[in-house]
Amino acid sequence: MKDNRWEVMNEQTKLTEVKQRIEAACKRADRSTDSVELIAVTKHVDAAKILDLHQLGLSQFGENRADVLVKKAAELKDHSIDWHYIGSLQTRKVRQVLPLISCLHSLDRESLAVEIEKRAETEIPCFLQVNITGEASKHGFSPEEALAFVNRFDFQKIKVIGLMTMAPLTEDDAIIRQAFTDLAALGQAIQKLAVRQAPCLKLSMGMTNDFEIAIEEGATHIRIGRALVE
Repeated sequence: MKDNRWEVMNEQTKLTEVKQRIEAACKRADRSTDSVELIAVTKHVDAAKILDLHQLGLSQFGENRADVLVKKAAELKDHSIDWHYIGSLQTRKVRQVLPLISCLHSLDRESLAVEIEKRAETEIPCFLQVNITGEASKHGFSPEEALAFVNRFDFQKIKVIGLMTMAPLTEDDAIIRQAFTDLAALGQAIQKLAVRQAPCLKLSMGMTNDFEIAIEEGATHIRIGRALVE
């Protein structure tokens, strides 16, 4: 049997560093670390690595492919893991994904909402995916479309708990910060609509390259992959 003690020690070091960076960002923003949920993005690692991270205290894991999620969830069914689906979800995969997840971060179109409403057996917490910068390469509602979608919201099994976005891939912190600031402002605008099934109190934003900026701008959920598992 392979001795993975060195790997676990390495993962512990990485996790400790990420937590220290989260704590520092929260301190700068005058926030409690309890206000930020760390989701370990494990799309490039196997179930054994996920179990190592779970044993280090992580319980929230993010996957972006339906078939991979189904496989890993089956392999780890005896462990208390909350799965977050963070990738684009095909409508034909909704039926198999919904029973496995505690949250969907990528509600990016109305047709997907219709399918979720049709297939869900219980209420599904969702983030609306917003293409806040209008990049052609990214999925999601435009800010205007997100507002309109919530304003006419007529779903009973979907609860829009917040908004999700990905900042532009750039080293310019000002551009990244503006994307997160704009998403937070959009969240506040949606809150003012006072739609019962769309309280929109949370923000899923920030990944390995930019999660500290995201925390400073109000992120409640950060999605960290490379800083933990590479």
